Amino acid sequence: MAGTSEFSPQTLQTLSGLRFSAATAAFQIEGARTLGGRGRSIWDDFVDDPGNVLDSSTADPGPDSYHRSAEDVELLAGLGVDRYRFSISWVRIIPDGKQGTKPNAVGLDYYERLVDELLAAGVRPEATLYHWDLPSSLEATGGWLNRDTVHRFGEYVEAVANRLGDRVHHWYTINEPASTSLQGYALGELAPGRTMLFDALPSVHHQLLAHGTAATILREHGAQQVGAAINHSLILPETDAEADHAAAAILDLIYNRLFADPLLLGEYPDLDALGVQMPIYDGDMELISTPCDVYGFNYYNPTTVRGVDDGPLPFEMVPTPQAATTGFGPLWPIRPDTLRDFLIDMGTRYGVRLPPIVISENGASFPEPEICTEPIRDDERIAYLHDHLVAVAETVDAGVRVDGYTVWSLLDNFEWAHGYTQRFGLVHVNMETGQRTPKSSYEWYRDLIASVRA
Repeated sequence: MAGTSEFSPQTLQTLSGLRFSAATAAFQIEGARTLGGRGRSIWDDFVDDPGNVLDSSTADPGPDSYHRSAEDVELLAGLGVDRYRFSISWVRIIPDGKQGTKPNAVGLDYYERLVDELLAAGVRPEATLYHWDLPSSLEATGGWLNRDTVHRFGEYVEAVANRLGDRVHHWYTINEPASTSLQGYALGELAPGRTMLFDALPSVHHQLLAHGTAATILREHGAQQVGAAINHSLILPETDAEADHAAAAILDLIYNRLFADPLLLGEYPDLDALGVQMPIYDGDMELISTPCDVYGFNYYNPTTVRGVDDGPLPFEMVPTPQAATTGFGPLWPIRPDTLRDFLIDMGTRYGVRLPPIVISENGASFPEPEICTEPIRDDERIAYLHDHLVAVAETVDAGVRVDGYTVWSLLDNFEWAHGYTQRFGLVHVNMETGQRTPKSSYEWYRDLIASVRA
């Protein structure tokens, strides 16, 4: 088992400059889908449609953090993390998502209690405003393909900031817009389950506008740290064949640069080859590229692609040669070096326009029992986290500023279309009873944080 003693003194010294966090998301851990005045989101619709979720589970009760937040805060305090990255459910605050709807006091009360519990425990709250729970009513009018959704998001953000802005000073605006656009609107693998292929890309623009809108509102309420949490993947060609390199370039364009370029450079990369034109209005790019305090960087694995001549897309994803894999199988390879390489390339590509990076998600799922009678020894997860932290340290030593590292996830949770078949947590959760049992990785992460703070 990789332990803190297996880090070199230089690596531990480098890691001592980081803030350490753990993360969750509202829909994945809260349960209580029909309680407290909560409305319906696109994920309620997706999981209630038979066949969409691998094990037919429904995210309720799951970890039931709506009722057990005090236990989660105690676990965070036990870890010694600096911060807790959690998300606020849009439909707990504006249940129908519509203009003029009075904010739901019960939902705001819940998050206020959570924030106060965190502060009392010495853990800084780090709230994410959008982690995929778009109100169903807004999806019915176009969702993220409709510019009006940006305005509705702004009203929701205003309601949250009015209640929590005096105590929450660190915010993420939107989470993983690439997943929403590419898997949710283009391929139908995630909510809202549309299959629009490249016609889905205008949803990128509206999510990025929502980020800029939220950042402006949060600043007005005294926010000290604002950023988006963008998921990235280093794209690798399967071979040196020209077709594979061309395929890798296209996927890199739509998965990475389509998000980083407008945020950091104020412009989109050339999309002419895809036949896509973004619905840009005057002032949009200035709003999207409003300088942020951090660049939230979610990273799990690289992606290897092969060029194809026929089919709906000019590439297909294939296993990464000679790479171990996580519980998700061959398309989730373990290559920590690609995290380092991607971050160093970002530093070179964007230079002074790149704000300090925070690794806002990094973690791995491995097969584990649904019920445990003693703590699980999850050596594979420990090795994954250890090796990715080494990659982060190498990145910092190469001159790229990284200010924080966040493990996904504090708890085993509802893993979207995979239901409860994948477990990412430092803490095992019995989904029938809600019982929490820290794993070996919890103890390892706790000891790491203590060692770099010593």
